[in-house]
Amino acid sequence: MAHILHSEENEIVAESSVRTHRRLFIDGAWIDATGHGHTEVCDPVTGKFVSKVVHASEKDLRAAVEASRAGFVVWRDRSAFHRCKIIRSAANLLRERAPQIARLMTREQGKPLKEAGGEIALSADLLDWFAEEGRRTYGRMIPARVPGVSQVVSRVPVGPVAAFTPSNFPIAQAVRKIGPALAAGCSIVLKPAEETAATTSVLADVFRDAGLPPGALNLLYGDPTEISEHLISHPVIRFVSFTGAMQTGKAVAAIAGMHMKRCLMELSGHAPAIIFNDAEIDAAAKLLAFAKYYNSGQACVSPIRFLVQSGVYDDFKDQFIAEVKRIHVANGISPGSTMGPLTTEQRLRFVQDLIDDAIERGATVELGGKRIGDIGHFLEPTVLSNVTVDMRIMNEEPFGPVALLSEFETVEQAIKEANRVPHGLASYAFTRSNAIADHLSSELETGMLSINHLGLGLPETPYGGVKASGYGSEGGTEALDNYLVTKFVSHAVM
Repeated sequence: MAHILHSEENEIVAESSVRTHRRLFIDGAWIDATGHGHTEVCDPVTGKFVSKVVHASEKDLRAAVEASRAGFVVWRDRSAFHRCKIIRSAANLLRERAPQIARLMTREQGKPLKEAGGEIALSADLLDWFAEEGRRTYGRMIPARVPGVSQVVSRVPVGPVAAFTPSNFPIAQAVRKIGPALAAGCSIVLKPAEETAATTSVLADVFRDAGLPPGALNLLYGDPTEISEHLISHPVIRFVSFTGAMQTGKAVAAIAGMHMKRCLMELSGHAPAIIFNDAEIDAAAKLLAFAKYYNSGQACVSPIRFLVQSGVYDDFKDQFIAEVKRIHVANGISPGSTMGPLTTEQRLRFVQDLIDDAIERGATVELGGKRIGDIGHFLEPTVLSNVTVDMRIMNEEPFGPVALLSEFETVEQAIKEANRVPHGLASYAFTRSNAIADHLSSELETGMLSINHLGLGLPETPYGGVKASGYGSEGGTEALDNYLVTKFVSHAVM
């Protein structure tokens, strides 16, 4: 299982020189960043420093905001039908270029090539969905109380948007912001993660080639604090959309609040997966093993706390571990790889610290628990049992390939543990009982609940959390609501 391939055949990057990524996409063109700082990026497979991303300067930030202001004026006046055509054209270009983009994503982010291809396919579907929803931003007429008065409600774009996305899904996370913003008629300044700068940058080319006017989409890289403070406080920016860690999101929301800016927050999760005595154990084990170790566990909706009713605990544990043992850890480019490395050394160390803390406090290592070798950011798929609520990993999102198994007796005990943490993004449950399913649906404090299957993240379904996991939705018909404001006009004919 813990088998890592390092060879030219498997296309490990082996340049002796460090690549420099200077490009910023501003006002429809690529320009060189003029900042003095840079972010060092390592290859997740080798752990070697392979590139640096030059930071945007304050001058670059001002240029991006001005381009977004001018681009908004042009883009909002295009018809919804015209905007739909351009966004759908971008979706088709994304599909055409998927093989090359997938390989780039795998090299930068680390996920297996098959997962990278799946992310791109989903992203194209998301764009299609947002494009069509943009044509349905209907208003309404309200009957007046007196003759000669018309009362019209319209939904108009909120204005230029500042958006921030992480490295775990460099195309999909960006598309969940670019798509609805453009479909609503907004312009957008996007600050993606520097670790996957080259991957996310392809979206600028895709939209430019699809016919998007200059300034409607701008991409910046640089110091997160400097960029967020400049963009969010700027009067041109009217809306803030953030995906990332809970603590960072709180800081971003605080700045937005100081400037009375609307915002959308998609933050950390600590998803429970509840398996009841009457569940189909074989199916639950297979589906949850896939969901847990997909993208090396680097997903906010990844199941973390596996709450298993006592009558099936041993059976589920055995079947789940058997599924996890089938995972093939390798360079994502390698044929047959089903789990790649973590994206950064910092993430690897953080997850390892959480595992070590749990072991010191009495957790049992059922599988894995250690770094693989000393090259790259590989961690063994890990299963811990006998976990307790005083352990850091039971309270902090690991964002890595670790499953935590514990027993419960009653439905209420499971609900209490599921709701114990401040997170409330995703939850999973497996039961044949409609009564239990209904009870969970009403009592679990979660933005999304999937019962007996993996049903989250589709373009047509809402995607967002509650409590400290944020607010707002990045999917379904609700996605465009974030980027629209309601305008009411009451007109008395003179």
